[in-house]
Amino acid sequence: MRGSGTFTESLFSIKKLDDFVPATHPLRAIRAMVNDALSQLEDLFAGMYEDASKGGRPSIAPQKLLRAMLLQVLYSVRSERLLMEQVQYNLLFRWFIGLSMEDSVWVPTVFSKNRERLIEHDAVVAFFNEVLAQAERRDWLSQEHFSVDGTLIQAWASHKSFMPKDRSDSGGDGDGGDGGDFRGQPRSNDTHASKTDPDSRLYRKGKTASELRFIGHTLMENRNGLIVNAMVTQADGYAEREAAKAMIADARQANPEAPITLGADKGYDAAEFVAELQRLEVTPHVAQNTSGRRSAVPDEVAQTHGYDLSMKCRKRIEQGFGWTKTIGQLRQVMVRGLKKVDQVFVLNVTAYNLVRMRSLGQLRLRAAG
Repeated sequence: MRGSGTFTESLFSIKKLDDFVPATHPLRAIRAMVNDALSQLEDLFAGMYEDASKGGRPSIAPQKLLRAMLLQVLYSVRSERLLMEQVQYNLLFRWFIGLSMEDSVWVPTVFSKNRERLIEHDAVVAFFNEVLAQAERRDWLSQEHFSVDGTLIQAWASHKSFMPKDRSDSGGDGDGGDGGDFRGQPRSNDTHASKTDPDSRLYRKGKTASELRFIGHTLMENRNGLIVNAMVTQADGYAEREAAKAMIADARQANPEAPITLGADKGYDAAEFVAELQRLEVTPHVAQNTSGRRSAVPDEVAQTHGYDLSMKCRKRIEQGFGWTKTIGQLRQVMVRGLKKVDQVFVLNVTAYNLVRMRSLGQLRLRAAG
């Protein structure tokens, strides 16, 4: 018998949002970890807002705000406006954020304004640390073997905004006065700066074209490929090694007595970098660069079995960069300023860790079964 093509719906419904989400949906495990981490940040959230006794209009709850920001990364939503549109009709998004079916969706500009408060108080970094604390409690983190690398992040600024530093902002067209016609003109970071994002730098690496960029750095533990430290710096030829020194120094401070190794590619094979690792009592498992030069990595280190293992494990760090640039928001960030870019980078790395931890949890369940 042919079914009816008419649309009917009940006046009342007794279903909850949770009833619409499959029991095996990946977001269930991720939401549990997110809620666990957020519960540890109550003191931080309380200090971000005025006391309720002083009155005023309630803001967006920071827990809901962070969950919404995570959804934007996990589902490759390109803008806050599109995210708010999808939250309006997507029951899965409402369930994850913590909105009921009757709750109104926030205005995109209000969402963006409230997000600035999280950045000012480093709430994203605190959230990243709490997620890592969960991984540590489950014994998923190595305290001894690490890998480090960096990736280029295209700034939210164009070549047209890269103007001479001594040029007045007044006069000419709205983009700096020369209409973007810089052909044949020498330009460098010493004499020019972006009017759109002054923190970005003109930079190229390998065979890539020169673009206004930042560099994102991550420190990965080698046991399960989780990112244990992340930061963004201005782009220059020394940034990767300087960031690596700072991150491995933090790892050494957290584990003063543990034997630590650090894997890295040939770009880190510099005498001053290897010397700093040796000063920190970190074994330099850095790929030897012997192209017309002598490697700074001792041959007795490069001939060990542990060195070979580090060379294999360190390549896994590229998976995080690939995920954050294809699924996440890091191919070209849509915020300006070093601090904001750093927070977006850490948020994307946190999302990557959550996805990976969810997969690790599933593997452990299967092994236990």
